[in-house]
Amino acid sequence: MNNREKMLTGDLYLPDGDEVMSEQLLCMEKLYDYNATRPLEGKKRTQLLKEMFAEIGEDCYIEPPLHANWGGHHVHFGKRVYANFNLTLVDDSHIYIGDYTMIGPNVTIASAGHPILPELREKNYQYNIPVHIGKNCWLGAGVIVLPGVTIGDNTVIGAGSIVTKDIPSNVVAVGNPCKVLREINEHDKEYYYKDRKIELD
Repeated sequence: MNNREKMLTGDLYLPDGDEVMSEQLLCMEKLYDYNATRPLEGKKRTQLLKEMFAEIGEDCYIEPPLHANWGGHHVHFGKRVYANFNLTLVDDSHIYIGDYTMIGPNVTIASAGHPILPELREKNYQYNIPVHIGKNCWLGAGVIVLPGVTIGDNTVIGAGSIVTKDIPSNVVAVGNPCKVLREINEHDKEYYYKDRKIELD
């Protein structure tokens, strides 16, 4: 296998080879165009995302600036995904995000890692493991999700958390390293924030 093929297998590879860089730079050109769009150019942004991403569902919104190693080329969004300013997608391998998920500002989702052994890092070796984030999740501001992590449906990841291991569905998880704080429960059906009751018109 060449380096481009090893990118998506989890094998060690060299990310600076010509077969990788030539394709990656073309993806980065479209990302540059996306970040240069004006606030009123919603249709243009939508069209660019369709060209940039591996998959993107209806009614997704990503607030520029967006940062992505491959300009979203290996990113799969469901429908109505919202991402605030400064989303960083280290998308050297696949990143999957389910429908209705909300992403706060300054979140990083990384599929790429480097070996612990110094001699391998010195030679610039890298490996990539896909990330899976479920439907209807909420990642608070400043969350970092590391390679290989899976986050289940409906889960809330508290602001500033660093997610190093899988997190199940239907929980609130926080911290560094991120751990389950509690399950989503009956209280959450009545109150949306502390003692503030849910009263919808």
